[in-house]
Amino acid sequence: MRQSHLFTKTRKEAPADEVAKNAQLLIRAGYVYKNMAGAYTFLPLGLKVIAKINQIIREEMDAIGGQELTMPALQDTQLWEKSGRWSDDVVDVWFKSELKAGGVVGFGWTHEEVITDLMRQFISSYKDLPKFPYQIQKKFRNEMRAKSGIMRTREFDMKDMYSFCASQEQHDAFYAAAAEAYKRVFERLGIGAETFQTFASGGAFCKFSHEFQTLAEAGEDIVYVNEAKGIAVNEEVLEEADLSELGVTREELEKRSSIEVGNIFSLGTKFSEALDLTFTDENGDQKPVIMGSYGIGPARSMGTIVDLLSDEKGIVWPESVAPFKVHLVALNTDDSEVKDFAEGVYASFKDRGVEVLFDDRDARAGEKFADSDLLGMPYRVVVSKKLKESGQFEVVTRKTGEVRLLSEEELFADLVGE
Repeated sequence: MRQSHLFTKTRKEAPADEVAKNAQLLIRAGYVYKNMAGAYTFLPLGLKVIAKINQIIREEMDAIGGQELTMPALQDTQLWEKSGRWSDDVVDVWFKSELKAGGVVGFGWTHEEVITDLMRQFISSYKDLPKFPYQIQKKFRNEMRAKSGIMRTREFDMKDMYSFCASQEQHDAFYAAAAEAYKRVFERLGIGAETFQTFASGGAFCKFSHEFQTLAEAGEDIVYVNEAKGIAVNEEVLEEADLSELGVTREELEKRSSIEVGNIFSLGTKFSEALDLTFTDENGDQKPVIMGSYGIGPARSMGTIVDLLSDEKGIVWPESVAPFKVHLVALNTDDSEVKDFAEGVYASFKDRGVEVLFDDRDARAGEKFADSDLLGMPYRVVVSKKLKESGQFEVVTRKTGEVRLLSEEELFADLVGE
């Protein structure tokens, strides 16, 4: 991508009404645009980041047996009435709309009812189980106040997986596998060291559910953590009996702010019984399917990465999700030899399969470097007249600030692995 071809531009200041660090930086760098409170456009650079996050999630969900599908956002009222979750008195985040042909539909804020009804078409015997469908799809939640930038919005993508099992043992085995897959996802996203599988209330279905909480000063949640033991608990289960079962005392836990980036729930048979999803077991008896639900917010993860890893200069993307690995910055391009040389380096990176953003703009060096820091690509490679004459490239590692002078051979060996 040539930077001169991007229709987006960087800006020095964030909108006055945007207080969240993630949104301030993402808007300034041209990754997102705020259309209104709780609704953002993901611009070309931002969409590339989301696509890479989604791909990591897909790979890890597929690795534990997940099968991807896409369900409609429009919701049939009858399904939700069967589960008891259509009423605004029960669920206060509904967006609902009247149809011109008559009747009312809702805009999905989750999909337990829809997937349970769907699986009635494909599950009838224990031989059909287990199954683990998932989607990455739009959700709509009528939040009273959209806040925290792209991390609490009214329209957002969600990866929601659902498990359908014949026995509690089958369910427990997948639940544990999903938890491990989540840890791999957050490790690959670059926030694994700060993300803890956090014990939370399991409600009516089980003793505990689990949230995945990333420790961050900007977080709106509160968790109690023992980092040495790798244990974190939500305030709602901060009871002595629970702590004893988990093997920690209150004195061992530190109160920290955090961001919830994922969650996993055992659902039992609540939805299968309400929507008549049953199977015939080995003895010929009819039994309700045991279910679980597993969510990750791709945009919430993106915002968490920005909040957690950015510095005073701008965004710092992990290589796994950066829109481009290399930011090639060309200086002195009024010199035709330097310009042609920079074009050749750009072509060489592309030919070697390296994702590269080429700053070919007619702009001052200071402006280019400031934009490069703000955009946050993992590596900046500088081409200039002086460097060309010395046969070197300046390579800056965004995460550490390390500056190296490399020959052309060293450059491609380092960044391409040749």
